[in-house]
Amino acid sequence: MKKLPDSDKTRPDPFAALRIRDFVLFMITRFFLTLGIQMQSVIVGWQVYEYTKDVLALGMIGLAEAIPFIITSLFSGHVADTVNRKKIILVAVSLLLVSTSALLYFSLNNAAFIKLYGIVPIFLVIGFTGIVRGFIAAATMPFLAQLLPRGLYANAATWNSSIWHTGAVIGPALAGLICSYGFAPAYAVNFIFIAIAVFAFVFIASRPLPAREKNETLKESLNAGIKFVFSNQLLLGAISLDLFAVLFGGAVAMLPAFADDVLFAGPVELGFLRASPAIGAIVTAIILAYKPPGAKAGMNLMVNVALFGVATILFAFSTNFYLSLFLLALTGAFDNVSVVVRHTVMQLSTPDHMRGRVSAINSIFIGSSNEIGAFESGLAASLMGLQTSVVFGGVMTIIVVLITAKLAPKLRKLNLEEM
Repeated sequence: MKKLPDSDKTRPDPFAALRIRDFVLFMITRFFLTLGIQMQSVIVGWQVYEYTKDVLALGMIGLAEAIPFIITSLFSGHVADTVNRKKIILVAVSLLLVSTSALLYFSLNNAAFIKLYGIVPIFLVIGFTGIVRGFIAAATMPFLAQLLPRGLYANAATWNSSIWHTGAVIGPALAGLICSYGFAPAYAVNFIFIAIAVFAFVFIASRPLPAREKNETLKESLNAGIKFVFSNQLLLGAISLDLFAVLFGGAVAMLPAFADDVLFAGPVELGFLRASPAIGAIVTAIILAYKPPGAKAGMNLMVNVALFGVATILFAFSTNFYLSLFLLALTGAFDNVSVVVRHTVMQLSTPDHMRGRVSAINSIFIGSSNEIGAFESGLAASLMGLQTSVVFGGVMTIIVVLITAKLAPKLRKLNLEEM
């Protein structure tokens, strides 16, 4: 495949990034890794809820992953700026195979291990997964930026989001289908997908680390990364908006309870519910590939996050399976605008030698917010009731958009064509 020049073209080429061989291999890795991670999330959620019938236990799954993830992330960001990024990703993804193997072992022999020890071993594995994902999150986006010329960052962000959401459609749906036959077969397929991701990643050419401006101690390195993010209104605003939208507005963690108690559905239907936001996101990604966010990116970002909150509120009131699918698809469609804009801002505004630390901070805001949001959802559901808690989250998302629009005028007026 031929590397494209950095020069701008009068007519955007929606397939520009896909003409680069290593980017295609990266997308294959991304796809199968997403399949594995999304499958595991559905399997663990359904397994824990089947044994406990407790919405708070569903929230605790997120907390069990978020705490190790946050503790690890700042250090992993420093590592991603000082150690070969390909090696970090390869080792970390290989360790995910260890986690999946353990979950598979726990679920064999009619889950005798879990009957003996309870769900504590599952939570321990999830905690280990949080550590591993901290390193993956810190190294992945910086390594991706090294595979592409600067002029293709926005196009690559769109394809990266598309691939992730495609995996997020197929993974949950497949997990729900296989879970109907048992948890062990589902974990076995999960293992195969992550193994394919490792195999594809091996063939990507390694890239040298960008030169650093000066040698820094660990403390200086971490402080520099934090200072850079908090002094950049565009970057901080985009990350914060996504953080609070996910923290308050996500209903995904409670889907096992919605499927069982509100929609009276089983694991197959749960898989489709989990996949539905990603279907909506894929539709948005196709549109953005042909019409990338440009002069009105900031305003479009805020409007779409507010609509995400509205769709979340409407989902809370739905008792019809197909209407719930549609509303969840809308949440994914609106959310993906935020994802593409945030990734583009991060790639365009971050110096090469700081990408690991900035990516790690972004992961703390965004990656851990999914898990902490799951805990918040579980706690709120246990206190307010399942549907009321989701309405509360949607309302809070809209309030966060209004506050961000007031406090971050540069983000509201963001024009990606001028960056």
